[in-house]
Amino acid sequence: MRQLPPLAAVRVFEAAARRGNFTRAAEELGMTQAAVSNQVKLLEERLGIALFRKSGRGVVLTPAGERIAPQVSTALDGLAEAFAAARAEDEAVMTIS
Repeated sequence: MRQLPPLAAVRVFEAAARRGNFTRAAEELGMTQAAVSNQVKLLEERLGIALFRKSGRGVVLTPAGERIAPQVSTALDGLAEAFAAARAEDEAVMTIS
């Protein structure tokens, strides 16, 4: 069985890492800044490592966050492509009843 953290928290981490700001990540994801902060905290607690540190009005990735951010983005891109392909296959099927 895979030992994955909650995918919602992973998705939030990826957006925050890309944006460098919890507020902008929240806007992108349609959630509050507090919800983003809570999801990141949950992920950090689950992993036992800090992924971000505060810097001025934003956040920056810690070395650990920098190591995993590109891999997480690639993994989420792969998931998006898989689901897009599944939708495209379904749209190509004609159902006659």
